[in-house]
Amino acid sequence: MGIVKISDQLHEELRKSSQVMSRSINAQAEFWIKTGMLAELNPQLSYSEIIQQQLRKEKVQLEELLIESR
Repeated sequence: MGIVKISDQLHEELRKSSQVMSRSINAQAEFWIKTGMLAELNPQLSYSEIIQQQLRKEKVQLEELLIESR
């Protein structure tokens, strides 16, 4: 594990975003980094498509949850 230096302004945005998303600051930074890498590797995909792709990869059953919540 290493240390990544970022600006104070970006750190503040990470802090605020992590509160909204119920993640630690490090988890939020990791999410942004991973999502950014996936976006660079797959420029034809939208953000929503990238997230859906990752949910499928982890075998998250969203359809069943949506049906149960009705």
